[in-house]
Amino acid sequence: MERAARWRSRTAGLSPYVLDTFLAVCSAAVSVWSVYNDDTDWPWWVYPLAVSTALFLPWRRKVSLLGLIAGAVPSLALSVVAHSANPQVPLYAVIGMYTIAERFPDRQRWPVLAVVVVANVIGTHSPNGALFSVLTSGGSFVFGALVRTQRELARMQAERAREAGVRAASEAARAVAEERARIAREMHDILAHAVSLMVIQAEAGPLVVRDNPDRAIRAFDTIADAGRDAMVQLRRVLGVLKDPEAERELAPQPRLAELADVAERVRGTGLRVDLELADGLGGLPADVEAAAYRIVQEALTNTVKHSGADRVAIRVGRADGVLEVVVSDNGRGMPPAADRTVAGWSGGRGLVGIRERAAACGGRAEAGPGPEGRGFLVSVRLPLGPTGVVERVGG
Repeated sequence: MERAARWRSRTAGLSPYVLDTFLAVCSAAVSVWSVYNDDTDWPWWVYPLAVSTALFLPWRRKVSLLGLIAGAVPSLALSVVAHSANPQVPLYAVIGMYTIAERFPDRQRWPVLAVVVVANVIGTHSPNGALFSVLTSGGSFVFGALVRTQRELARMQAERAREAGVRAASEAARAVAEERARIAREMHDILAHAVSLMVIQAEAGPLVVRDNPDRAIRAFDTIADAGRDAMVQLRRVLGVLKDPEAERELAPQPRLAELADVAERVRGTGLRVDLELADGLGGLPADVEAAAYRIVQEALTNTVKHSGADRVAIRVGRADGVLEVVVSDNGRGMPPAADRTVAGWSGGRGLVGIRERAAACGGRAEAGPGPEGRGFLVSVRLPLGPTGVVERVGG
């Protein structure tokens, strides 16, 4: 096996013309040797005729079927004028039949095989000779057909491998894009929420530092808590980027129970936050629970930044295999023209993030004015079973 491998490695770079020329020389030598050792004393011109039977071999890979047939004329002439001088195993005929079976289409090679077999039977002077000639021609043809089949299989496998590589590259690119989007959402939610609280508290601090020192101290404590919490969450996300294997340890999914801490930090801005976590929220899928947490966090961030509200209510519960999340405030809401479902949101990355998180879990979300047109309401339904489409709230 090692010798064969070394031989293939050495001959892989050779031109096919070199190999075919070598085969032509061997075939001509065998034919001349056969004429020389025949019992009949043949004239000199039989020797050039024997050599000419191999003249087509160096170009056998490039010529057409007619070219190969024309190349076989000298062998036919040698068989007619000096039949006994033909070699027992004519290499030119073996290589010619192999070439026809290996390189030409079925509509050409099968008729040629039939003609050659008939010629072997008619042109041979004994039954044993006829059988040997048929086996030689047929065996060469079968071997060429097998090589052709193997080559086709190798080509198909290479094509499948190429297509698989293209699919794998496409899937990898899509996975990278999805991961980038997920990390962007996480970074946005973490930073937007923390920075919004910090800015509001920082703006309020100088106003109350003299008149209400205790409130100013609470504001600065809230800024510090929000900054520390953002740093912890950012460190987890960045840790995952550095070491994907450490995801389970460095980036645990947020839980709904942690919404109490989020609500408390928001209360530090002076906003009244009513949080209602219904019973029976244990055992939720981790992705659904994390999505609900981030949706509430983002809705609160929007309320703090844009609504001008002094009260916000959060309700999280489950019913009929769906987790329902509702966040509503009593602020100024949105202009009537902006009242639209999630599919039409275009006012900021936060609402887009809520839409994407809901869709990733197979759920739906709506946003718009609250009851009787007052305030702003975000309503989300996330299925707790297999991912699927959930009807819109109120739809």
